[in-house]
Amino acid sequence: MTTTNTAVSPGLWALAWRRLRADKVAMIALGVVAAFLLTLILSASGIIAADWEEEIGVSYAPPGFIGADAGEKAVLKEEAPPPENPLDPLAPVLRELRKAPDRTIPVIINDYGIADPLAQEMGDIYTELAKTGKATVLERLDTLPFGADKWGHDVVRKTVKGGQTSIVVGLVAAFVAVALGTLFGALSGFYGGRVDDFFNWFYSVFTAIPAILMILTVAAVLQTRGVLTIVLILGLTGWTGPYRLIRAEYIKHKAREYVLAADAIGASGWRKMFVHIFPNVSHVALVQMSILVVGFIKAEVILSFLGFGVPVGVVSWGSMLNEAQNELVLGKWWQLTAAATAMALLVTAFSLFADALRDALDPKLK
Repeated sequence: MTTTNTAVSPGLWALAWRRLRADKVAMIALGVVAAFLLTLILSASGIIAADWEEEIGVSYAPPGFIGADAGEKAVLKEEAPPPENPLDPLAPVLRELRKAPDRTIPVIINDYGIADPLAQEMGDIYTELAKTGKATVLERLDTLPFGADKWGHDVVRKTVKGGQTSIVVGLVAAFVAVALGTLFGALSGFYGGRVDDFFNWFYSVFTAIPAILMILTVAAVLQTRGVLTIVLILGLTGWTGPYRLIRAEYIKHKAREYVLAADAIGASGWRKMFVHIFPNVSHVALVQMSILVVGFIKAEVILSFLGFGVPVGVVSWGSMLNEAQNELVLGKWWQLTAAATAMALLVTAFSLFADALRDALDPKLK
């Protein structure tokens, strides 16, 4: 009895994974993206950053590695009195007041650079509460590992929670855009004729309007703020890129032998489109989704800056950057640095991985 060893040719995805593993930059980028996704899962499940709204630090508490700001508790110094005006009818009264004993009360400067006349009284209240053991909820840290925001929220926890919102918006909105683009592109490329003309006209209308104006138009129509609204805004305006590429792929594949064979055995149009052709063009949709995730994460920041972002009570990287623009005037840079660094790291890693995935799935490199 003889056995014949037949070599099995690796498939498209096996070849793509082999190329990805050979690319060190792609694997590092994939590791960074996986770490962000793991953080997203842990945050959504409440394991980490569930208490991000807890006010554990003083307002604008600086990062621990730079220490507490010594200038926040500066005491106002008494200035020299202005020269006496001989024509002032109140000059004798002012002269007597200046001779009175010094009753200057030290005033503490708060975080906004404004004199706080109640600082001494509040300090006495905290002292009395500490004696009774009831001041634990009022005690706040002067410094945090990476600082605090205006309300005393830990910036690290806030960045993790904000990443949950921004990443979810990017992933879900990209999925909606790619799903619409794939559906429209499949119908247009497979059927052609009037169906193709209609979708080409629809595509031309969307691409003729600048992207930011289209986004604002959809936002004005929806008139509500929330994560779902942002997803719909980005998904309904971002399908044009996938549509153009998927349509071209369907035009190319519908005349191939395997599609003609499926037609000969009586396969329906939907079965030929999504059972026979789609697996052969799915890599295009996957690459488009990975590219759109990057763009939509950045678009969420723009929408939050323009006032169409997440509602009050929901934090995202966009809302953090929106708050940080006012904090920079006061010299509080840590919230801007944390949100911008996290977003830049994820966007850079996702972009590198998307480029590597596109190269790995390129049939010309087989």
